Amino acid sequence: MGWIIAVVLFSILAIIKSENQTCKMIGQKGFKEFSKEGDFMIGGIFSISSTRKLVDNDYRELPYTYCTAWNERELKFARTMIFTVEEINRDTSLLPGVSLGYRLYNGCGSENLLRAAVEAVNGEDTCKGQIQALLGHSSSGVSEDINIILSSLSIPQVSHLSTCACLSDKRLYPSFFRTVPSDRFQIIALVQLMKYFGWRWVGIIYTESSLYSVEGTTDFIKEAEKEGICIEYRVTYSKSAEEQLPAIVDTLNKSSAKVVLLFMSLSYSKSFLSKIESYNITGKQWVGSESWITQAELASVDREDILQGAMGFALPQTYIPGLREFLLSLKPSDEPQSEILKALWEDFFHCSFSPSNTSAICTGTEDLQTISNDYTDVEYFRAENNVYKAVYAVAHALHALLQCQNGSNPMTGKSCVNKNTVQPKLVLEHLKYVNFTTQEGAKVFFDENGDSVAQYDLVNWQIKEDGSAEIISIGQYDNSFPEGEKFKLKKDTRIVWGGNYEEAPRSVCREPCPPGTRKAMNKNKPVCCFDCLECPEGAISNQSNSPDCFNCPPEFWPNEKKDQCLPKPTEYLSYKEIMGALLTGFSCVGVFLSLLISIIFLTHKETPIVRANNSELSFLLLFSLKLCFLCSLTFIGRPSEWSCMLRHTAFGITFVLCISCVLGKTIMVLMAFRATLPGSNVMKWFGPRQQRLCVLVLTLVQVVICIIWLTVNPPFPYTNMKYYKEKIILECALGSAVGFWAVLGYIGLLAVLCFALAFLARKLPDSFNEAKLITFSMLIFCAVWITFIPAYVSSPGKFTVAVEIFAILASSFGLLVCIFIPKCYIIIFRPEQNSKKHLMGRIPAKTL
Repeated sequence: MGWIIAVVLFSILAIIKSENQTCKMIGQKGFKEFSKEGDFMIGGIFSISSTRKLVDNDYRELPYTYCTAWNERELKFARTMIFTVEEINRDTSLLPGVSLGYRLYNGCGSENLLRAAVEAVNGEDTCKGQIQALLGHSSSGVSEDINIILSSLSIPQVSHLSTCACLSDKRLYPSFFRTVPSDRFQIIALVQLMKYFGWRWVGIIYTESSLYSVEGTTDFIKEAEKEGICIEYRVTYSKSAEEQLPAIVDTLNKSSAKVVLLFMSLSYSKSFLSKIESYNITGKQWVGSESWITQAELASVDREDILQGAMGFALPQTYIPGLREFLLSLKPSDEPQSEILKALWEDFFHCSFSPSNTSAICTGTEDLQTISNDYTDVEYFRAENNVYKAVYAVAHALHALLQCQNGSNPMTGKSCVNKNTVQPKLVLEHLKYVNFTTQEGAKVFFDENGDSVAQYDLVNWQIKEDGSAEIISIGQYDNSFPEGEKFKLKKDTRIVWGGNYEEAPRSVCREPCPPGTRKAMNKNKPVCCFDCLECPEGAISNQSNSPDCFNCPPEFWPNEKKDQCLPKPTEYLSYKEIMGALLTGFSCVGVFLSLLISIIFLTHKETPIVRANNSELSFLLLFSLKLCFLCSLTFIGRPSEWSCMLRHTAFGITFVLCISCVLGKTIMVLMAFRATLPGSNVMKWFGPRQQRLCVLVLTLVQVVICIIWLTVNPPFPYTNMKYYKEKIILECALGSAVGFWAVLGYIGLLAVLCFALAFLARKLPDSFNEAKLITFSMLIFCAVWITFIPAYVSSPGKFTVAVEIFAILASSFGLLVCIFIPKCYIIIFRPEQNSKKHLMGRIPAKTL
């Protein structure tokens, strides 16, 4: 609606400004409140009166509006402008020989403020433009409408409090400047604040009736999304829509966001807080916009739960010498023509300049220092400093415009102008290059968008027991600093948190995904409401909110939390573990039994039972069995290059030696009984020499096989990471599988041959037929090794080695027990059977 009014008023103004046209303002006028003539006039638009009422006169006359309430803050802005003009006029170095004047206009409501702007541009009684620049307004929406008029006339406008980022668009508002930071910087600062404290889940309350609120909220949402901050809800408030309040309260109570951004102008914030204070809203950290966050008069006992700990960015505090005294020295007699000042005075002191039965008489000499309101709050200045800088900016632009060296302006190089030929468009051009430092050390210049340097104080509300607020500065934001240093908190500053929190509250939709998980977006929820998925097997994430999990290197495996990769544990059959110790124990028992039997046989070597079974082969067999038991020990322990080659070759050779001895004993039994047949002379072909040669040849064949295996492709230590994902198996790779199976095959061939021969001799008559024992022992041997093959292939890790050791021990114990224990039993417990007479009845004499 404002832009339509602006277009209509601009059309009126264009008609008024046309050549040879009699000037006449149509409709309400007379908005000028304070004025002083000077060589150059500066206009100002302020809303000293704030609430308007329409008088329609029953449509018999033109309707008009009048104002019923007062804005003390706007009066302070107007008086600050007057103070600054007077200070500049006293300065001999700035605009020497030239005086500044001012015309300050007041209006309530957008339409009247636009009419006031037209009046400021056109003047009251002349068709000539009366001002070189216009200061104001505090509202972004009003400034936007005013600049539509001023831009077409090339009149510069400098605002002290219009913060809407939309006004930085030079295509739409080419003559607009401001000494207050754009809301774009406030938005960035607010986002950085929330990012700093980890507030990534927030709610927003704003109003659709204010350009400042709508634009600020929209920009905040866009900037927040860039930093991963999500908006849980965005609700609107209207002064007139009372039915909205219960819905807002319900949203606040049900929401999980602990942080609420109240982005409204001061008037809307006052209205909202006055209505919300009766509801029990607790547990929220309120963050305010610059427009209301420093207004201590908003505090009260009823609002303590809401405003305690509130935070927000405010314009920096500044001390302006002399301004305090100037403001507090105000008297109605200073501006006798101002009816508004009289009305304000009556409101300040609750008196009346007209005789009244209900009020005391105002003398006009009352002391402003005895009352407390927004006008008399003059300890420090925030927004007032922007008014101060705005006036100085125009003065410096005029000063630069009037400079002349060698017939041209040193800044632009154009022809010099004098004070009589100064035009607003020239002032506009020089405002772009203004760059100065105030007496208080503040740098003032405008960027290409007409914006000034963004500087804010981060303030914290700390409510006292009496309900008053102490607004403490706890940090700063300065856009001129390098990235990463723009936002800083003050050290050793006490911060009070909203919602009775003892420390900064957590406000997140979902807590960060811990290490060991990855962050997964949920398409049905805001980006902040992500899911945390555990890393898959073999992968880790070592930081919070990791978007991906990373696979560990092959030699590493995740810990239980899956937040770091640890070296995989190595597995091999060790002497220290129970299974390794048991197998070692059985191996030692086997060696001990073999040694014991050897001692028994050696002690009784002259007895018939030892001699009858070929004592030489028996001792050789016992020796080979000792080696078989000992070779099993080479399979236990950490595999090395030498142990891998030794374990298989030692096993193959010792077992062939063992089977060769058993085979020799079996052949000898067959030959012995064959020799009892008439005319047989077979024993001479298999005597002791032939027996030794048979064992040697059979063993050498295995030795040759092993040598070829070790030469071509020997066994080697191997780290197996395929069978188990979480650990490494240290094992001996076979090298050549053909060599391994050739070794086993040769042992099996001899065992089968030995079993077949013993089986043929099992029923030969004898009181002690050794062939029966050999048959049974070979049966056990073959059964063990036939079972070994599938068990060996299917057993994992160290169990493969254990199966192999078990097969060696089982087959060795089978041979030892089946062949030698019965003989030891007779030697020790049945000595009467260990006689030549007893054996002669069954055994051929030639075997003894």
